[in-house]
Amino acid sequence: MRHHTKTLGDLGILKAQLDLFEKGFIVAVPLTEHAPFDLIIYKNSRSRTVQVKARSVDAKGNLNVTFRNTYSDAKGMHNVPVDKTHIDIYCVYCPDTDLCYYFDPKEFNKSVCLRVSAPKNNQRKNVKFAADYRQVP
Repeated sequence: MRHHTKTLGDLGILKAQLDLFEKGFIVAVPLTEHAPFDLIIYKNSRSRTVQVKARSVDAKGNLNVTFRNTYSDAKGMHNVPVDKTHIDIYCVYCPDTDLCYYFDPKEFNKSVCLRVSAPKNNQRKNVKFAADYRQVP
């Protein structure tokens, strides 16, 4: 089922909440949509902020995540780089696999590409397989 961008984003946040709860976290939601993160998680006396993105697998079998936020106003479309100092964990929900993938955005530069299916040439070096990102860092 194809989702509208906003609906897919809402689904991603709900799936992340469920997945994190099943992983033993207490999940809190900020009372404003202007927070630089979507969720706060708590476990073992430690709280962390989580930004959730929903991404479908592209034609090459990848989940591509760029660290920027896009919005529009009367002056047009705007792309703003994500301030990674406010986000401890990125969660990427993929509707094609119905799974969430987690990573620290500070480990990457401007984007990350997670491989869902094996490359046709069977390359493994420098490939970030999505399956390796199922646990919360």
